[in-house]
Amino acid sequence: MSKSKFIINKFAKLFEQGMISYKDLSTEILNIIRSKRDEIVFKLKLAGKEEVEVVNKRLEKLERKIENLEKKKVKKVKKS
Repeated sequence: MSKSKFIINKFAKLFEQGMISYKDLSTEILNIIRSKRDEIVFKLKLAGKEEVEVVNKRLEKLERKIENLEKKKVKKVKKS
């Protein structure tokens, strides 16, 4: 009985170490993938969602101003 218990304990330790190393390996792979993703995003200089929304709002305001100026210009030309 003691020999079988000894063997079972050894297998349990091996299994436990295997699970721990598997978890470590998977977290390490995820960290590498995340860092590569961040590196690519940094190289491409991509903007975040909030930044894009702010730029779109500014663009809309400028387009409205341009339309208003064109309308005023057309009215002045017609008066002349």
